[in-house]
Amino acid sequence: MEQKKSLWQPNSRPWEKIPKWLLPVVVIFLVAAIFFISQYAASLILSFYALFRGWNTAQANNWLNNSVVGQFAFVLLFESFNVLLLWLILRRYGKKLSSLGLKKIRLRDGGYGLMAYPAYLIIYLIAIGLVTHFVHGLNLNQSQNIGFNSVHGNTQLVLTFISLVILPPIAEELLFRGLLFEGLKKSMPVVYAGLLTSLIFAAAHLPEGGGGSLFWVGALDIFSLSLVLVYLKQKTKSLWPGIFLHAIKNAIAFIYLFVLTSR
Repeated sequence: MEQKKSLWQPNSRPWEKIPKWLLPVVVIFLVAAIFFISQYAASLILSFYALFRGWNTAQANNWLNNSVVGQFAFVLLFESFNVLLLWLILRRYGKKLSSLGLKKIRLRDGGYGLMAYPAYLIIYLIAIGLVTHFVHGLNLNQSQNIGFNSVHGNTQLVLTFISLVILPPIAEELLFRGLLFEGLKKSMPVVYAGLLTSLIFAAAHLPEGGGGSLFWVGALDIFSLSLVLVYLKQKTKSLWPGIFLHAIKNAIAFIYLFVLTSR
């Protein structure tokens, strides 16, 4: 029986004719394609739902932007498509999600994630100190546009929690620390692969600034987080410690924004 080849093995199809220096471009393009196709597919399905309900454009946009159910539906579809497309690509090469690090969960994975949280905070504070020393005018109090501005009642609170704390850590770790980081490592040193992964992950969060501005302070935060996530993935060979750390960070923000602070 013919042995299945690795997804990123340089001499496996369709990568056999791609020079090693070009592989990072292919990997980044593939991740970007999955990301944007998932966004488009989620938006398309919700557009059909709006047509089914007989809503006009203003009503559909209002439901999507101001309804917790609408925002939850988008996040659920978007993250589900991310994982689905990734699974289909892996399946094409006889691989499973476990090949990217989504292995059997272990009790110590949660401990690794919890212990890594202070390291992320220290790196972030150092990064903030360095950037503000050399770059004047960085708005440290810039708000993040994460949606879910009108959360009322326990049901909406649960939907918001799932949308921010459960779904993104799983899907984003698979896509960025799984596919992207593992792919980049095949053609460059681990340190460079980690830095590039973190830069791309931070750039993906730049549009989340409040008022339509770029979320520079948030991107610096995400970059710092990603450095620790990459380290956890490299050291444990599993995505679960990073998923736990990612979820812990998001959970703390969720508690502050939706439980302790009135919005």
